Amino acid sequence: MSNNRERATADIDKVIKAYDIRGLVGEQIDEDFVYDVGAAFATILTSEGETRIAVGHDMRPSSPDFAAAFARGASEHGLDVVELGLTSTDELYFAAGTLRCAGAMFTASHNPAQYNGIKLCRAGATPVSTNTGLGQIASMLVDGIPAYNGEKGSVEKRDVLADYAAYLRDLVEVPSRRTLTVAVDAANGMAGHTVPAALGDMDIRPLYFELDGTFPNHEANPLDPKNLEDLQKFVVEEGADIGLAFDGDADRCFVVDERGTPVSPSAITALVAARTLQDNPGATIIHNLITSRAVPEIIEELGGTAVRTRVGHSYIKAQMAESGALFGGEHSAHYYFADFFNADSGLLAALHVLAALAEQDAPLSELMADYERYVASGEINSEVEDQQAATQRVLDAFADRTAGIDNLDGVTVTLNGTKAWFNVRASNTEPLLRLNVEAPTREEVDALSAEILSIIRA
Repeated sequence: MSNNRERATADIDKVIKAYDIRGLVGEQIDEDFVYDVGAAFATILTSEGETRIAVGHDMRPSSPDFAAAFARGASEHGLDVVELGLTSTDELYFAAGTLRCAGAMFTASHNPAQYNGIKLCRAGATPVSTNTGLGQIASMLVDGIPAYNGEKGSVEKRDVLADYAAYLRDLVEVPSRRTLTVAVDAANGMAGHTVPAALGDMDIRPLYFELDGTFPNHEANPLDPKNLEDLQKFVVEEGADIGLAFDGDADRCFVVDERGTPVSPSAITALVAARTLQDNPGATIIHNLITSRAVPEIIEELGGTAVRTRVGHSYIKAQMAESGALFGGEHSAHYYFADFFNADSGLLAALHVLAALAEQDAPLSELMADYERYVASGEINSEVEDQQAATQRVLDAFADRTAGIDNLDGVTVTLNGTKAWFNVRASNTEPLLRLNVEAPTREEVDALSAEILSIIRA
């Protein structure tokens, strides 16, 4: 064995999640740990005939050293390493897709500053999950990594930012007939690095573009409404046509209209789906089960095929490859594109919205009104030890009002006599139950949410 560091399975299980690796810096993740992850992943890849991996990192203080340690582990176990330096996650996917090599991205995405982690992919940006590599890595970290006696791999530095930005612009051309003022909140994350490269010829109004992994202004998690407040004010102050908010590794993008009102990711999914179907009649579009019912309605009205899937990028990407879908969207503002290696890109989604806005003269609020048919609660979390029992209490309480139930991911309940529905699902990693409610009116949503939460939290 090439390492003799002893690790307990329970400790590894806390850090290696279903889709990535994530934990507290210094306590759960350190340079020795990431060196061994690099060595273990190299062991898997070289056994499959792979020879190269691209390694990128975000702006967190620990990320450069972690990326370097991982690169050492990978190269000393036979892989040639392409060091990308500062990258967004979708820029790493671009490198893995165009270089046809595996990838490792050091980021904890939207998590607070004390966290870091690794997102791994195989050649062509194919995701790595528990069943496709993370489980093997976890086993090697506990049992030891097989000794490697072959030649070490090479290490080269490569900057792909300009190529990545040009690739995105080639996929979506934003018309010049209308000059847009675009307010962007990078949240001190990687969008401060990638947005100027991709959107640099536009009238960009930057907010928190300084790269700072301590997140001095607000957390880089635009899914939490409080982290959109600065952008909402900024859009109005600047008289911007649109606001864009990115998470820490810039693979997700949230949109705010000219009034400072957030646009739901479901409406963005529907808009991009409509644009995709305009150029590709009859195409298949993926949406997860938490997106608004407006998404499949609009896809089918426009002659497309809507495919519903579980929450999570591994499921979406696998379903896209299996079904030949051209686009996929999630309620969490992850947007996936067949012409971007079936991977998610916040900037590519932003370009689609900017193009749609520039192609006509109406404000964004008016443009998006066609795609906002229902009212949603957003995801509401409750800490519950016995998730199964709490879910059953909800099902029992609604038994007389239920028109249909499915168990694709948690339980989704459609109610009698209305277009209202709700989903209750357990977190994979925490003692949480997640509730999403949608209905035609805010009053229905608020009443349903309050009723269901009272049952869950009883």
